[in-house]
Amino acid sequence: MFFQENIKIGKAGIEFRDKHGNKLTLSETKKKAFVRVLNWYMDLKLYFLHAISFHVPFHSVRKFFFRIAGMKIGKGSTLHMGSRFFDPRGVSVGEDTIIGNNCLLDGRDKLKIGNHVDIASEVMIYNSEHDINDPYFTATHEPVEIEDYVFIGPRAIILPGVRISKGAVVAAGCVVTANVSEFEIVGGVPGKVIGKRNRNVKYRLGRPRLFQ
Repeated sequence: MFFQENIKIGKAGIEFRDKHGNKLTLSETKKKAFVRVLNWYMDLKLYFLHAISFHVPFHSVRKFFFRIAGMKIGKGSTLHMGSRFFDPRGVSVGEDTIIGNNCLLDGRDKLKIGNHVDIASEVMIYNSEHDINDPYFTATHEPVEIEDYVFIGPRAIILPGVRISKGAVVAAGCVVTANVSEFEIVGGVPGKVIGKRNRNVKYRLGRPRLFQ
């Protein structure tokens, strides 16, 4: 007789199993229960954080709540409306950086974004993914680093373990699966070098548009 997928009551008593059906000891069961409660808490926290991100049209108010949630945001940096996270505590943004609307910043591992970085709308940056060759489809985690003066075009996807070096450009819709060297321009799926950028960069992005 089963109550949910993880608990079985039979003649031998109560048995606990994981989602794959493997038997668990009492100690393992307690640990998994604790992790599940923490996940519920994080889900609730993200629900309120995303509600603020999607519906509050004031940069300063959104940044206040992002910082309370554990995200590090440097002076003069802005995240436009619709920013989403898996764990904001893993996300660090430098100074004078602008992140466009509806971007996904993973945060389950370290995500470091430098100074004067321009990230366009609907960019997705992941630092966790599933191992498709693992029998249990286990999640793996790798940090992502985006250095100063990088520009990432709309709807680009950055995958775990990638480092995008100073001044590099990621074209719109590009899927970045490997490191990008300084001032390289990459485009396509998967991303390939398609050009070089002028190395003389010294701009500031400045103030973002209001109510976005």
